[in-house]
Amino acid sequence: GEGLGQLPRRVRPIEKAPVRLLVFPEEWFTALYPKTGVTGPYMALGGVATFLCSKEFFVMEHDFYVGIGLAIVLTFVVKQVGPDYTASINKELDEEEAALKAIRQNEIDGCLQMIAAEEASQANTTAYADIIAAKKEAVGLQLEGVYRARLQDAYTQVKKKLDYQLETANVVRRMEQKHMVDWIIGNVKKSITQPRRTLPLRSAFLTSRDSPVHKCNGYWTFLVTL
Repeated sequence: GEGLGQLPRRVRPIEKAPVRLLVFPEEWFTALYPKTGVTGPYMALGGVATFLCSKEFFVMEHDFYVGIGLAIVLTFVVKQVGPDYTASINKELDEEEAALKAIRQNEIDGCLQMIAAEEASQANTTAYADIIAAKKEAVGLQLEGVYRARLQDAYTQVKKKLDYQLETANVVRRMEQKHMVDWIIGNVKKSITQPRRTLPLRSAFLTSRDSPVHKCNGYWTFLVTL
């Protein structure tokens, strides 16, 4: 129960354990080498066989010799047919093992794909926040551009209206000035009679007779006749 928790996990052997003399495990010889040397196990087997035969515990009757002949025939058959049969059996076992491993590997690959998809989804989720921030920034820039365009349009429209009002005021002022000048000149002309017109001209002509302007007599005469 609880004491087996620290024991190593048992592994199923794939190949058969090595043997000597067809029946004796290699482990026996390896265990006896430190105590008896290399020839010790063989001497032990020979001594036991000699003891059994000499004391007739192992009776060599006619079945014994038949057994020897049968062993020779079976050994020949195994040597001739055994390798091909072993290869076919190993091939079938390899195919079955590959099929079982494929099931396991497919499950592992499916889990790895799910893990990769989850990691990609998490990465996309992380990038989604950055994408949303970039989109918000782009929308902000667009709104800023539209705001500035509308602000410029409002400025242009207001400037046009102000320019129109200024030009209208200037036209009105010029017309008022022109009308005022025409009205003053008209009233002045109306208030001046013909004698008053000629009197200043004659006095100016007489006072300036000695001046170089007197040379322009024809011009002054023309003015007097007006």
